[in-house]
Amino acid sequence: MNVLFAASECAPFIKTGGLGDVIGALPHSLKEQGVNVSIILPKYDDLPLQFKEQMQWIKSIEVPVGWRRQFCGIEKIHYQGITVYFLDNEYYFKRHGSYGFRDDGERFAFFSRAVLEAIPFLEERPNIIHCHDWQTGLIPVQLKANYNNNPYYQGLKTVFTIHNLRYQGVYPKSVLSDLLDLDDQYYRIDALEFYGSISYLKGGLAFADCLTTVSPTYASEIQSSYYGEKLDGFLRKRGDNLQGIINGIDNDCYNPKSDGSLLLPFDDSKGKAANKKHLQETLGLPIQANTPIISMVTRLVDQKGIDLILHVFHEIIGLDVQFVLLGTGDHQYEESFRYFEDIYPDRVSANLFFDESLARQIYAGSDIFLMPSQFEPCGIGQLLAFRYGTLPLVRETGGLKDTVIPYNEITEEGTGFSFANYNAHELLHTIERAVGLFRFQPTKWNNLIERAMGLDFSWSASSLQYIKLYEELLKSDK
Repeated sequence: MNVLFAASECAPFIKTGGLGDVIGALPHSLKEQGVNVSIILPKYDDLPLQFKEQMQWIKSIEVPVGWRRQFCGIEKIHYQGITVYFLDNEYYFKRHGSYGFRDDGERFAFFSRAVLEAIPFLEERPNIIHCHDWQTGLIPVQLKANYNNNPYYQGLKTVFTIHNLRYQGVYPKSVLSDLLDLDDQYYRIDALEFYGSISYLKGGLAFADCLTTVSPTYASEIQSSYYGEKLDGFLRKRGDNLQGIINGIDNDCYNPKSDGSLLLPFDDSKGKAANKKHLQETLGLPIQANTPIISMVTRLVDQKGIDLILHVFHEIIGLDVQFVLLGTGDHQYEESFRYFEDIYPDRVSANLFFDESLARQIYAGSDIFLMPSQFEPCGIGQLLAFRYGTLPLVRETGGLKDTVIPYNEITEEGTGFSFANYNAHELLHTIERAVGLFRFQPTKWNNLIERAMGLDFSWSASSLQYIKLYEELLKSDK
């Protein structure tokens, strides 16, 4: 079984969010289970020089982009036992940043077509192309439209994974002929048409052989109008081909016993206390072991439930807690947290940037990790919080609902804290419960820490589910 992962980012080469973590970790877990996996990415200018210097040239080809034929260089690197291919075109990728450009529609139309054109020149022909998010949504479309009669591509299957349905790659109808060389039969409600425009993500949903998303609950949620981003009806139509598989984390990379970013590596609640003190010192907060630290490492966007927090922020601080934030995002949210830091200098540390080392110190040194998301396809933060013994407090949505079992004071079962409705006062009440347990029942709190650190959210279980999916997909053609 040869599987080619096609994606727009992959740690450690290029990463803007959780997608990069998934593509950086899942192939290694699949390889450990005996699957032959390779990865194909754009060759961005922001790639670290150390990787550029290791690349081996394979060849150059021409890639059709509408009426044009564009240069594409194919290069590769062997990284930790996996072959990673890079597709080079300086016009599209020699710039700072990965996304957010006016010509993203053309850039990823090129990339999707280039992936298919490059396949005959890879070390091994894949049986399956596993495509991720809207940037690769055109690969299943182009495969069926332009390669269906090419013997080399016969039997090649596609899997399309939705990491976040909100981001769809929507462009004017004109791209159909100008960039994709497709006629109007693809401008239909059961193809790429999306409210008068073209949706790259919908192309993946319509033409891939199998669909997945990153948690079972999210797979169910996106088939409803509230979460479905105007695609819920289409997803219900393909519901039999849609499966939710929870994301994992790399336990070797995120290991509190050996993490070099921490003052003191640890594996229990006692070791955690030293990291809490160090975090308070680092951020200029009063060193108070008995004051709970509530933390967030997040993008400051409405999806993450920031509005709920701001609505009851004074009440949260009134619970005699410290609040630590790390992340960037929408200007109005950044300004709000700057304001709160100014009026609560001994209570609030708003770090409006991102730093991986500080993120790990926050996971290790805080007590409660806040994720009151409006929606959350999977969520990685709560899994990292578990790993470092910080108890997640989440809204019951998507992967948060699938991974955080709410604590029951009577049976003492559970792994964290959760609330059901997107409501600021439900959030506040749940924080009050968590702070009360921390402050008045330290033995039970420490037991929860030990339980959280014993959970296994590695990729092992999820990779077995992907393998089963791949096997069933290949059998279906026999």
